[in-house]
Amino acid sequence: MAILINKDTRVLVQGITGKSGLLQTTVMQEAGTRIVAGVTPGKGGQVAVGVPVYNFVAEARAEHDFDAVISFVPPLGARDSSIEAIDAGISLLVLTTEGIPRRHVAEIVAYAKSRGTHLVGPGCAGLIAPGICKVGSHPTRFFMPGRVGVVSKSGALSYEIGKTLSDAGIGQSTVAAIGGGPVWGFTQRDAAALFQEDPDTDVIVLLGEIGGNLEETAAAYIKARVTKPVVALIVGRNAPEGKSLGHAGAIVNGDAGTAETKIKALTDAGATVVANPAQLCAEVKKHL
Repeated sequence: MAILINKDTRVLVQGITGKSGLLQTTVMQEAGTRIVAGVTPGKGGQVAVGVPVYNFVAEARAEHDFDAVISFVPPLGARDSSIEAIDAGISLLVLTTEGIPRRHVAEIVAYAKSRGTHLVGPGCAGLIAPGICKVGSHPTRFFMPGRVGVVSKSGALSYEIGKTLSDAGIGQSTVAAIGGGPVWGFTQRDAAALFQEDPDTDVIVLLGEIGGNLEETAAAYIKARVTKPVVALIVGRNAPEGKSLGHAGAIVNGDAGTAETKIKALTDAGATVVANPAQLCAEVKKHL
């Protein structure tokens, strides 16, 4: 079992005929993902890597059953295409696009919540349940099936930790990379809640970074509701105040969003906070 995706997940790809859409569709298919349709306005009637292409999501819905959408639509088209996808009644939207105007992101997040759609992103690497399904861009070879659930803001960090865990013989149930913010749909708190209820996840790994308050919010939930072991790694400990390091949400101002505040909140919640990937693997092994 996994969170948000499983062996029966059926996927539609928005922007399937673009460079990223074609590449990632092929890789997702190789990972076992069931991709049933694609959408690119003006390209309806074509076939892309064996997948029928439609002009609109509603046209695809009339001929195919799907419960997830992954979007590679450019920033200025992301709001309308996301609303179109959500209106199809999907349970999951993975929005990979970066650089979407913040006001548009807020509208997408609010609309997804109102319709009961899990929105992962924007600007995210998405999800992988190793050996089962992938709705995102994680390198499949870095991961292996197992019982550790991983949630990360950073896609690159989730790749690194996935490979580190796999090299140590530690498999993963689901790895979720939720994007760098500063506005998110699916959060670390949401992942902790789902991993807590997942019978095939024994240990939760939380990968955080400076900036924002997602880790503190997750820590409050973990303290109140999570009984499974949580191992956390916070990166960016030496970042200078007020400077963005890669992610839009990774900005420290004063005492808000610092590594210290996040480490304290997670430690107070009962999580084990480690300093590097090697320590993370060693700690995870204690609970398996």
